[in-house]
Parts: sequence; C-alpha cells; structure tokens
Amino acid sequence: MLIYEYLPHELARLGVVAKAAGLDHCRIAAQVRLARERAGRARAAPSEPHHVSEVFIAELRRLQGERIAGLVEKERMAAYVPSHDSRAIRYEERRLQRLVAEVAEAERSGVAAVEIRRHRVYRIEARPTAGSPSPDMPAPVVHLMAASPAEAAARAWAIHGRDGGLYERSGHRIASVTQILPEPGEVF
Repeated sequence: MLIYEYLPHELARLGVVAKAAGLDHCRIAAQVRLARERAGRARAAPSEPHHVSEVFIAELRRLQGERIAGLVEKERMAAYVPSHDSRAIRYEERRLQRLVAEVAEAERSGVAAVEIRRHRVYRIEARPTAGSPSPDMPAPVVHLMAASPAEAAARAWAIHGRDGGLYERSGHRIASVTQILPEPGEVF
C-alpha cells in the first residue's frame, strides 16, 4: 500500500489560500500583520530540534500572506480569488503531479492500493517534572506530523523521551498536544 501525505509546506500554503479566499485587501493586510507578529514571536522562542517548527510554519504563512496581499493590490482585486492566482494554481498542480507520480510508481511496483493520509502537524509542549534539574529552562516544544494527537504524543515520546533524550535531559514531560496544520475546521 502506498501512503500519500500532504507535506507541511503544502498544508501551510493551502491554509493561507483558503483563509484569504473572498477577503478584501484590508482584511488580508490584517491577516499579514498577524502572521508577521506570529513569526516574530516564533523567532524569539527557543529553537526546536526538527525542521517542521513554529518558525518554519509562521514564516511560510507570513510569506504566503504577503504574496497574496501583493497580488490583490497589484491586480486591484476587490477580493482575493484563488482561481485567479497563478501561483496558487501552480502549487496545487505540483501537489497533484506529485500524487499522480507516486500513484503511478506504486502501480508499477505492484502496490494494490493508495491511501491518502490526513496527517496533521501537531505542536507538542512539555513542562518540568517535580524533580526537574533545571526548572527555569524554557519548556521544549516540538512539531510533528501524525494522524492524531495521541499518535503525535507517542511519536514525540519515542523520539525525545528515551535515555538521554530531550525530555529526560531537561526533566520535562509532555503537557499538551495541539493541532497546528491544518487549523481546526480547515478541510483539504
């Protein structure tokens, strides 16, 4: 069985495009301002051990929002329409081409079925345990792709909870798991 998954950058782009659809320039500018603030907070936070991080997601959303705002202004659109956005169309075409190529490769190699996983990106936050060696140390945050919050927590613990791992070294345990991409309510 071939398993096709959305990539984190695809989820971020799809989310920004979906949120901007139908918005006028002023509302898009407000979304861009929020994205810039989020990116600034993410850059100021402690770094994360994985590529998919708060900074990565925030910067993708900021860049995509700025691109859409520029397009709406340049084209003098009353409201953003994704079907009039050649870059959004190109992103979707590339994603579909990747899906078609992976399905074709799977069929050539004898794979019987293709499953499209609706994985999400989750933020896993930790907090110090009672005997934490450094209670003033910032709590580690990681972002992982998983099918559910429980799977995200299990994967984070499997990666970082082992002997000498991030959680053990700093005396932290998983405190919360929050879906980040797509945002709750967004459907792709």
